[in-house]
Amino acid sequence: MGDPRLGSRLKEARTAAGLTQAELAERAGVSRKTINTVENGIFVPSTLLALALARALGTTVEGLFYLTD
Repeated sequence: MGDPRLGSRLKEARTAAGLTQAELAERAGVSRKTINTVENGIFVPSTLLALALARALGTTVEGLFYLTD
């Protein structure tokens, strides 16, 4: 088994909610760049950020993120 990596459904959930990166960023209290880097797999969100994003999108952390290997 390889090292697990973080998979993300953030972009899909955000677009399904009809939000821009900037709108989601405002709801989650972060910058648009942070949303962009999380969506592109560059930045792994902290637990606090993952919870804030899930709350902003009305879903769970598990609904947004998953482990790949």
